Amino acid sequence: MPRVIVTRPAREAAHWVQLLGARGVDAVALPLIAIGPCRDAAAEQALTQAHARLAQYRALMFVSGNAVVHFFEPNKALALDGQVLAAIKTRAWAPGPGTARALEQAGVPPGCIDSPAADAPQFDSEALWQQVSGQIRPGDCVLIVRGRSSTPQGVHESLGSGRDWLARQIEAAGGTVEFVVAYQRGAPHFSAREVALAQQAACDGSIWLLSSSEAVAHLAEALPGQHWGAAHALATHPRIAEAARAAGFGTVRECRPALEDVVASIESAA
Repeated sequence: MPRVIVTRPAREAAHWVQLLGARGVDAVALPLIAIGPCRDAAAEQALTQAHARLAQYRALMFVSGNAVVHFFEPNKALALDGQVLAAIKTRAWAPGPGTARALEQAGVPPGCIDSPAADAPQFDSEALWQQVSGQIRPGDCVLIVRGRSSTPQGVHESLGSGRDWLARQIEAAGGTVEFVVAYQRGAPHFSAREVALAQQAACDGSIWLLSSSEAVAHLAEALPGQHWGAAHALATHPRIAEAARAAGFGTVRECRPALEDVVASIESAA
């Protein structure tokens, strides 16, 4: 069975390496997105204001597990107990099982969490909306908790096509949307060992498990001039598969981001 390169941010990558290892898959973490808190005063003030206004939101939509971790970060002065959401009847929306798991770990009662059905074709904003569209009434406000990306030119708060689409659906239903940045994404800083691992995995039959278009871009930036024609990618969303093909991956397959589907796809490639 081929080795799998898990490219999620460090926290999720470690979890996936453990899950895959338990299924007999040789997996190694090579995070392609670095995650950290937003340290500028404006971002911290906006987050504090969002904490203070929780009861005014119909729902909080978390774009990822990292959004959850940094929104409920224990060392913040206004750290929240997830049970607060149940008391004020604010829903917590998760686009996939990883985010839902992070919410439960933060103390949010499972009964307060909405996420796509376990058998949904994709775990994304579109699948989430199928579950939560009936919750929105005219005048309701949804807070979308997201990250922002840092680049050599500075930082930018890209919505992502899924979040942008979700915001339009909420507004079409008569609701309003606010955004708050809870963490910052950036390109990884590869060690010499990680560069060697990536170069080897580009041509030795390893399967790159890709779960973010941004991660694909970071990989291309980290290894300029690397030829990817012999590389194999397993993408967990059509948009990510498109980015992998554009980056030059010779073999690109798609699968649902659920563990069973990922393992089945890896086994079929053996």
